[in-house]
Amino acid sequence: MEAKELDLVGKVELRIALTASDAKLESILNTYLPPVLLKLASDHVSVRNKVIAICQHVNTRIKAPSIILPVAALLKQYKENANPLIRHFDILYIQQGLPRLSVSERLKLLPTVVSGINKNFEESARHTSSLFNMLLKLTNSMDLPPRGSAEDLTLRNTLGLDENTEDACFIASWIGKLILYSPNPSSKRLPGLTTEECKFLQLYDKTDTWLPAIPGGMNIVDTKVAAVRFLASGAFSDTERFLPALFAAADPNSRLSDIGDDMMKRAVSAVSLEDDLVLAPLFRSYLGTRGTDGSLPARVNLQVRLLALLCKSKRATLYTSENTQIVQEGLTSSPQAHVISSRVADQGLEALKLRTQIFAYVNWLARMSDAASIDSVAPNLVSHLKDYIEGQGWPACHGQTSGQRNELASLRSLAYECIGVLAKCSAEKLILDEDLHLLRWLFDSLAADTVGKEVTLGIEQALSSVLGAFGGNLSPDIAESLERLLLHNIQRQIGADEGAGFAIVRSTRFAAVRYANRCLPFQNVTARWINILALGQGANERKEILEEARKGLDPYWHQILNPIKPEFRGGETLEKLSYQLPRLMDLLELLFGKGSVWNSMRSPKSALPMANAYGVAVTFCCNILYSECLSHAQLSINDDWDRHLSTIIRNDEKSRKTVRDRLHAMAKDFGAYSAPETLLRVAFNGTVAADSSNAISCSTSLLQLCSLSADASLRGIVPNITLLRDSILSSDKTVREASSHVFGILGSHSDCPPNQLRNILKEFDEICKGWRQAVGYTYLQIHGAMLATAYYRSRRALRTQMTDWADEATKVEGSVELHLEILNDAQDKTLLDAATVCVNELSMSGIISTSILASKHDAANLTESLTKSARKGNENAVKALGSIGMQSAEDIGEGTTFRKILEAMFDLHEVREPTVQFTVGEALSCAAVGWESKAMIAVLDVDTPSPATPPRSITLPWILDRTLENCNTTKPALRQASAIWLLCLVEYCSHLSIVQGRLRECQVAFKGFLADRDSLNQETASRGLSLVYERGDRELKNDLVRDLVSSFTGSSVNMSGTISAETQLFEPGALPTGDGSISTYKDIMSLAAEVGNPSLVYKFMSLAANNAIWSSRAAFGRFGLSNIFSDSSVDGYLAQNPKLYPALFRYRFDPNTNVRNSMNEIWTALVREPTATIDQHFDSIMGDLLKNILGKEWRQRQACCAAISDLVQSRPAVKYEKYIGEIWTLTFKVCDDIKDSVRTAAMALARVLVGVLTRGLEAGDSSTQSAGAMLEHVLPFLLSPSGLESPAQDVQSFSLSAILQIIKKSDKAVLRPFIPNLVGRLVLLLSSLEPEGIEYIRLRAEQYGVTGQQIDDARLSGVRGSPMLEAIERCLDFLDEVSMQKLRKPLEDAIITGLGLPTRVGGSRVLVSLSTRHNLIFKPHANHFLRLARKQVLDRNETISASYSAACGYLARLASDDGILEVVGYCRKLYLDSDDERHRVVAGEIVLALSKYATDRFNALATDILPFVFLAKQDSYERAKIPFQDTWNESAGGSRTVLLYMQEIVQLAMQYLDSPRWALKHTAAFTVAEAINSTGGEISDVIAQIIWPALDKAVDGKTWEGKEKILQAFIRFVRADNTITRNETTKARIQTIILRESKRKNAAYCQHALRCLSEYVELRDSIHLATEVYEIAAPIIKELLVGPEAMDYDMQSGDLPSKTMYEHHYLKDTLANAQAALLRSINPLGLTNQDLSTQMSRALGLTMKTLSENGGRNVHNAIYEAEKSLFQKLEKTLKGQHLPEVLEAVLVEYVRTLCKSMDQVEQTRIKAAEAAIMLASLSGSSQHVQTALIDWISSAKTDERSVQVQQSLDLVRGAITDV
Repeated sequence: MEAKELDLVGKVELRIALTASDAKLESILNTYLPPVLLKLASDHVSVRNKVIAICQHVNTRIKAPSIILPVAALLKQYKENANPLIRHFDILYIQQGLPRLSVSERLKLLPTVVSGINKNFEESARHTSSLFNMLLKLTNSMDLPPRGSAEDLTLRNTLGLDENTEDACFIASWIGKLILYSPNPSSKRLPGLTTEECKFLQLYDKTDTWLPAIPGGMNIVDTKVAAVRFLASGAFSDTERFLPALFAAADPNSRLSDIGDDMMKRAVSAVSLEDDLVLAPLFRSYLGTRGTDGSLPARVNLQVRLLALLCKSKRATLYTSENTQIVQEGLTSSPQAHVISSRVADQGLEALKLRTQIFAYVNWLARMSDAASIDSVAPNLVSHLKDYIEGQGWPACHGQTSGQRNELASLRSLAYECIGVLAKCSAEKLILDEDLHLLRWLFDSLAADTVGKEVTLGIEQALSSVLGAFGGNLSPDIAESLERLLLHNIQRQIGADEGAGFAIVRSTRFAAVRYANRCLPFQNVTARWINILALGQGANERKEILEEARKGLDPYWHQILNPIKPEFRGGETLEKLSYQLPRLMDLLELLFGKGSVWNSMRSPKSALPMANAYGVAVTFCCNILYSECLSHAQLSINDDWDRHLSTIIRNDEKSRKTVRDRLHAMAKDFGAYSAPETLLRVAFNGTVAADSSNAISCSTSLLQLCSLSADASLRGIVPNITLLRDSILSSDKTVREASSHVFGILGSHSDCPPNQLRNILKEFDEICKGWRQAVGYTYLQIHGAMLATAYYRSRRALRTQMTDWADEATKVEGSVELHLEILNDAQDKTLLDAATVCVNELSMSGIISTSILASKHDAANLTESLTKSARKGNENAVKALGSIGMQSAEDIGEGTTFRKILEAMFDLHEVREPTVQFTVGEALSCAAVGWESKAMIAVLDVDTPSPATPPRSITLPWILDRTLENCNTTKPALRQASAIWLLCLVEYCSHLSIVQGRLRECQVAFKGFLADRDSLNQETASRGLSLVYERGDRELKNDLVRDLVSSFTGSSVNMSGTISAETQLFEPGALPTGDGSISTYKDIMSLAAEVGNPSLVYKFMSLAANNAIWSSRAAFGRFGLSNIFSDSSVDGYLAQNPKLYPALFRYRFDPNTNVRNSMNEIWTALVREPTATIDQHFDSIMGDLLKNILGKEWRQRQACCAAISDLVQSRPAVKYEKYIGEIWTLTFKVCDDIKDSVRTAAMALARVLVGVLTRGLEAGDSSTQSAGAMLEHVLPFLLSPSGLESPAQDVQSFSLSAILQIIKKSDKAVLRPFIPNLVGRLVLLLSSLEPEGIEYIRLRAEQYGVTGQQIDDARLSGVRGSPMLEAIERCLDFLDEVSMQKLRKPLEDAIITGLGLPTRVGGSRVLVSLSTRHNLIFKPHANHFLRLARKQVLDRNETISASYSAACGYLARLASDDGILEVVGYCRKLYLDSDDERHRVVAGEIVLALSKYATDRFNALATDILPFVFLAKQDSYERAKIPFQDTWNESAGGSRTVLLYMQEIVQLAMQYLDSPRWALKHTAAFTVAEAINSTGGEISDVIAQIIWPALDKAVDGKTWEGKEKILQAFIRFVRADNTITRNETTKARIQTIILRESKRKNAAYCQHALRCLSEYVELRDSIHLATEVYEIAAPIIKELLVGPEAMDYDMQSGDLPSKTMYEHHYLKDTLANAQAALLRSINPLGLTNQDLSTQMSRALGLTMKTLSENGGRNVHNAIYEAEKSLFQKLEKTLKGQHLPEVLEAVLVEYVRTLCKSMDQVEQTRIKAAEAAIMLASLSGSSQHVQTALIDWISSAKTDERSVQVQQSLDLVRGAITDV
């Protein structure tokens, strides 16, 4: 076998060796090379060696690139054979042969290359690296089909990747690694890549793999781009390309990131971020792999992208160790950290982005992790975050620049916030330790961190987050630690040094108070002490601290703010909620016990520390005392807790008795140390303290305590009664009145020291006696003294029942006389008030009665005085009348005192103040039944039984009769007063049988007031009806219901005041609604009718009163809702009437304030659990609202809008999802309502619906179908004239905001169907957001000191920054192929029909965005929109035109070649065929945009474009010229580029040299000239052949401005020696042209023509033109020497005449050029001496004349330069011959011309010397010439100062000597 194999191999070797040509060798190798390589698998070494030898021979023979190797066969053999040696040689020849194949042949190999590549890698990574490298080279040659095309969709199948998905995954994975790879010889591993992966991509240390300059090497960037494009094709699925696409999107090279971003938009939705197979690579890429050969962590840009993805994965939170490592390494900046991480520095944009994203990820972990995961990772994360903060310096930051400090503040703030959210999630480990270390650290940071305000907000946010950790029951140790911590922080002072290494820079008081309110229970006395301490600063404290502290002392606010107990609601009972108030004794011990700051045993008159908080503390303790006393009652906790307590105690007889009994029991049980006695002492101390800031609250609390306390409790403060003196005489009215009242209670106490009492009463009496002489403050003292005396005597009378009264009889008599005198004679209101109060108090206690008055005083006079005062609105006077009447004998006969008093009170109906009438009603009840009236409950304020009242039997019936009679009067004032009096009588006397028996009459009377138009009458009636209904028995209630039904049905007329449902109850305009007035009671009755239970009206009546009087404190106390509806749901009304809920819910949102407030009160009172009730009846409520939203009444429609708004905001979307479509539809209908207020309400509902929609879209909790259904309704509305197109600014703003929110929050699947129409509409609406006057301002811009363009630039800037354009961009991001096709028509319409600059520019911006960011899906439409955009460039507005020009450039990137050429043709037509200069400018801008934004495409078509650009850049119109010039400069390589396109340029110019349009004709001529100039002076025969016809044509014709450039180019062409210029015919033509142009009569042109003539004759040494030139130049010279006015030349308009004209520069240049042409035209060659002498003499004559008459420097210089040239020609001609005599004389004369230079400038003298040097070379045979020269030299040197000129003269002398 071995021999046989060797023989076969040998034969192949012989065949290869015998091949003589490369073709035969190629044929042999195609046949035998693969089989020979198979022998490498032979078992015989000799065979293998023989094959290797053959390969070595072959290697030397195949170096020629023309030899094609059998690459396909070798590749197939590689795939089918696993022998390493065979694969090695296969790969070797594949790599060598691949570049020799054509592109098509290479691409045919692609399916074979990718097939099984994954398996190949498993077999041999080294060989597969070469295979993958080959794949990369093939991708560079691929022309990928358009994305989404049929070819693209079948590409995966074509490559065989659909069946071999593991190969697709392998290729995608390695393309991703290639993206991460960057050749780096100094590192064996890279970010994201292991050592082995780097070797794979480097072909295992093949150093030239990525060196493009080396044969076979590749450009790394181009290879990456090609690979990524291949990855984006249909060959791979979104799942396979996800990770590589992410790597590409994060690459800093935009060529990669643009494609990567586009892939990510599709791929991210194709993978699940909750899949470990997806998450594990993300973490691995971010962190790298450990070990010396592992990968480094990803680069920062990629890490930011990875974190953004991880922030969308809940499962990522389970990777606890990785998450800890991310935070640790991301926040560590130590040098050691760089060993294992590609970490960025502390500062910089990258660090800011990464760390910001890390903090966002930490927040995600805290929010989304399960309890176990976050609990395990949170401590470590918090530790790293703390280290990060402290590493920067804590609390003070290390030295930083201002920029670094701002960056540091942002990150530091985020770090604090993260600590807070983590601590909340793992409270047991991080927060709730015994010492509260972390919380203490946060408080210290708040107090001392100095970085800035932003950091402060972060710390406060962290503390807010941690609040939730204290929601449960705290252990005693933790609670104690928290108390100590909060007490410490409430007492911190700014600037204090606590000895911990830092100073306090910020107050922590607010945080401490907040924590006390949220973290400690309300019963915690330390927390309440913290609240009180916060109030101690008074007005000096921040408002938010004071507000928070006050809330902490209110149980209602405490339970509202406390998140631990969400079931707390206003109106719930303390017992039901198990809500405990602080223990009073603990509170008193802390605040007023021994050692406390306010020791109750302190001296009463001493100053109080923290005086601002003292009164609050006393009031709070009193309220706690009363609450404990009423703990058994169903006491509600509402938002007016303290006032509610006071009202109940004052007006509720049962509650007041309960409190008194409890206080008496406490005094009995605890004696002097009881809570009441302690509070009495501290309240007393606050009242009499030196600091009067607390006197009001303390005196008020002291009065209430004294009025409720037993006599035993008062013994502790009675001995200090004299200390009240200053308070009684205080300037504050409240303090005086309360202190005087307290004095009366204490002074009448049996233990009151008589001597002290006697002395102070004596002092008060003395003060009172001086009332007639009183002025100023004395009146106030008298007021206090009178009240104190009256209160004392009245309370003593009550205590003693007028027994043991002998010692006071005289004094009382004097007091009464004093009071009567003041009432009769005093003018001061203060004294009158005091007198009336005194009379009232003395009368109420029985000291003053009609019998006493009759015996000793004038009762009528007193009654008249009080009545007079009462008529002025003095309520105390009214009360006094009632008190006197209460003490009168029951004699109501005509003329009796009692009757007069009653009549006087009835006569007070004329006082139109409701409060006075309520007081009259109270007084009437007292006069009628005395102490039996409920109005006297709070009057008895001493510990004694109720006194007796004179017998009464007929007074109450008489008053009732009189009042009921007055209710039917026609006098408005009397009717209103009677209604109020009747209400008071029912309220205060309904417990008596007399009133009970007449409740029906009262009901009839109240019913009659419902028809009144006075709102107070109606409200009074409603209150009265409710009271009657409540106070009556069941039979009466049933009768009242029947009466009500009868009154509405008309079946009975038993009741007066019967009304119908349409009765107008209010005066027109009293309750304006826009279309008349409304009735509150009609609505209430309608509601009752809807639910089918008329008895509910009586329940509702009591809640309908919303006049200010009912909201006052007194009204609340007398007619409080808690009293009226204490049993609101008794009888099961709600259960019997479920129809009530929908109607009542709707009425709660009635537009009328009265109705709305009434219904809200009804709802609150009747519905105990609103949430559960609404949930239970949701469908019926929503159905009712949707039914009535289009009702006939506008109020009903408006109420439904508000009700639906409230309903959808407070319920989850699933609850109303089935109604959402109907809601939107009806809402938009109501938005067009005829009533403005209804439209406003509908718009508000639309806002709510949009908010609900956007929140649903953001949360992703709605299905695509339902979200789409909602968007179908809302988007058209928002884009309609009722939305963005509305003239109302607020509607526009709302609509824009709503659209932006919807677009921002929507998922692409939801929004995509709407994008085509949405984008088109948004583009059209861009202009609608611009101010209406902007166009007016633009048209008159100059009046405002700006240009129209500046305004347009500002408008353009506004469009670019417009949020609407941002929304359009986001919509474009969601496009796919289908939606792009649908977008085509709306976008086209918007661009064509849009008006206004914003819309027009916006359309161009959309095209640019589509071309750059969405090129794959937009490419099929590029040609169409390119044609559309080019039509828009002709807009009159230059800004719009420029925008669409730029858009054309971007569109050209994607357009086909034909499309681009079509645009170029359009530009050529604009430029070449239009007479409008602006069209030429527009054409230039389009072409410039093409070159700038589509450079590659432009360069590819340069042959078709650049000739036109070259022509157009010669335009004489500067604005048209500049864009073409810029295009040429950017696109052409230099002037030599012209040679490449010379033929095209010249041909184009030739077409327009005969154009009738002068501008275009001149441009064509300039083009020819510039083409010549661009040749650089060397013009080949071919180029000359091309140019000459055009040049001949261009220089023809008459003179025009700028033609000199053509002539100069003509001379340049002539100067270039070529076959054209040497042709005799051409030479003759050139000479004719030169002479012709020199004869032109245009003065400005003549100078250039003569210069060209001068240059021409200098060039042509073989022709004699001296005569022709003389004939041309001589007349010109002569005319100029005579004067310019003698010239027969065409002068340009505006030229100056005469001498000034002569001095014009071009005339001087004309003379100089004429002289130069004249002298240079003399050609000595071939002339006789005589002819030469003649020509020289002729020229000399004009030259001498010119030098003599014109001293111009230019002229002299030109002459001497021409003479130098002439002398040079003579020297060449003579060549050492003897100078003929005829010439000698002429040359001597020429020496004379040199003498003319002596007066000229240095430069001219030097030129004269240079001419003399040439002349000296001719003077060797002429003594005369030498002598003349020497004389000239001697003369010139005499006065010459210039060294350079002297040197030149010496050179002349030297030349003479040499000769």
